[in-house]
Amino acid sequence: MDGNGRWASGRGLPRIVGHQQGVRAVRSVVKACGAMGVKTLTLFAFSSENKNRSTEEVSLLFKLFLTVLKQEVKKLNKHNVRLKIIGDLSLFPEDVQQTAIEAQAKLSDNQGLTLVIAANYGGQWDIVQATKQVVKAAINGHINPEDITIDSFQNYLSLAGEPAVDLLIRSSGELRISNFLLWDVAYSEMYFTDTLWPDFDEVELNKAIENFNHRDRRYGARKEY
Repeated sequence: MDGNGRWASGRGLPRIVGHQQGVRAVRSVVKACGAMGVKTLTLFAFSSENKNRSTEEVSLLFKLFLTVLKQEVKKLNKHNVRLKIIGDLSLFPEDVQQTAIEAQAKLSDNQGLTLVIAANYGGQWDIVQATKQVVKAAINGHINPEDITIDSFQNYLSLAGEPAVDLLIRSSGELRISNFLLWDVAYSEMYFTDTLWPDFDEVELNKAIENFNHRDRRYGARKEY
């Protein structure tokens, strides 16, 4: 979800206003995905590299994250949304961590859209933390290193148990993955748009899905004519 800062700067507004407008875009997209039957939506809310921004902006992002969590739980529950937060939450203040735990618990039995929020997350971090768990399991004799496969390794990643990522949408005209779900997007279709995230709405989402629906997905195989 890129472009919040540029959206604000282009209007002569503080960057935090762009992030606040970005939250409104999240509400719109979550609602649209739930209505059209999307099973899982993963949003890159705060990357492990974002902590390198100014102390003031990071602090404001923490406060915004906490506020949104508290405000949106009732709405998500009403719409049968299950919440899953992935990433290293130890960076966040204790009140944010506790609220995240409570929100996930409250929504854990819902059967509708699964909303995954990646917070202080990085694809490289995800693979490393999974590797550590695999190594630990092997040392303790719980698994045989020779039996480790792509499928079994995947069980240690943050998105374990979730379906494969079909479509990766990148807003704001940037043409890179930026360390997001590196393992999970191995065969994802990618859609890049110049639209800044605060302006990304149901119309833009439908454009991305329509584009996806015309893709020829072969997963490395050769198409037979």
